[in-house]
Amino acid sequence: MKFEDLGLAGPILKALAGKGYLNPTPIQSQSIPHLLKGSDLIGTAQTGTGKTASFAIPMLQRLSARQPSGKRNVRGLILAPTRELALQIAENIEIYGQNLDLRYVVIFGGISQHKQTQVLQRGVDMIIATPGRLIDLINQKFINLQHVEMLVLDEADRMFDMGFIPDVKRITSLVPKNRQTILFSATFPVAVRALAEEFLRNPVRTSVGEVSAPVSKINQLMYYVDKINKPELLHQIIRQQDMESMLVFTRTKRGADKLSKDMIRRGVKAGVIHGNKSQNERNRTLDSFRQKRTKVLIATDVASRGIDVNHITHVINFDLPETGETYVHRIGRTGRAGALGTAVSFCSDEEKNLMRDVKNHVKTPIAILDSPFGKLTRKTPEFEMAKAKSQSRNFNRPRRRREFSY
Repeated sequence: MKFEDLGLAGPILKALAGKGYLNPTPIQSQSIPHLLKGSDLIGTAQTGTGKTASFAIPMLQRLSARQPSGKRNVRGLILAPTRELALQIAENIEIYGQNLDLRYVVIFGGISQHKQTQVLQRGVDMIIATPGRLIDLINQKFINLQHVEMLVLDEADRMFDMGFIPDVKRITSLVPKNRQTILFSATFPVAVRALAEEFLRNPVRTSVGEVSAPVSKINQLMYYVDKINKPELLHQIIRQQDMESMLVFTRTKRGADKLSKDMIRRGVKAGVIHGNKSQNERNRTLDSFRQKRTKVLIATDVASRGIDVNHITHVINFDLPETGETYVHRIGRTGRAGALGTAVSFCSDEEKNLMRDVKNHVKTPIAILDSPFGKLTRKTPEFEMAKAKSQSRNFNRPRRRREFSY
């Protein structure tokens, strides 16, 4: 099948052809015809399957087919859980809609709202937004959603995980009931199912692959390794593996910063993103990673939402995730669009229970490799030195409850 077979308008086909996009992915060929007809839709697909085009192209075509005279009103609204994902959706809309007379704006927090409100006051047809900043601007009377015809909830499961559902419900209450609603989610837990039942009318279901299953063609590997030896193991993999780019996951912001400094000391050019980084810092780091000036990107789970880089060859779980579903989202950053990918997990003695949950969730083989440090043991000289140093530093210090910050 080709894009020409989907009944797309000439200006959109021209834009797609200009980027070398001739054949739709399975989720695109399933979704686009239904959305062009105006049906509500629930799409379940993993990262890297082309889901953004599945809703962006129909929205562009339907909005451009009828352009009211006078001031432009917001007729298309796309909600995303993170600013990174919102920006990436906007980049795709810029490509697909370059030959159309439609205006859009990206709305997210972390930066001054002045430029965003300037664009809004000139009039836009589409808004791509994170829920928090959108509500702020609605409260300030900069945005009116009474004319919205199409509403997209992208990565609905991530919105639930990040606590955005009350905001989403409030925003949805301000949109006309006779709208077209599209919901995309990599997984479909009970909470997302309830959300779909509340907001969508007789939706069509489209799906690519098993829901919650890892993307195909990912080689999943695991090392049992002491926590103290993890940085050295990561450094060895970076030196030995033929990789184009690597995404490394840590559990905490502090851990990401510490690992980044360690890799830089070892001569590895590594970038880091997490919740404490400003939007400008995140943008610079991601741009460097996308343009391959930086080969290693270290991130926490929340900061990594929406990273859409096709050339990631390796994902490293430096710290194991808390759930099997998070593991699936992490490794889905590689092996995109059918490409080969490698996911490597480091499992310390303290993380064996987490690894057991991962294995039970994915139900696919994870090869166990021999650690260059021998059998898993906490009695390495390095461990004993670190333990003694820690005890001397913390002697008689009041113990505090440990809290993770993402």
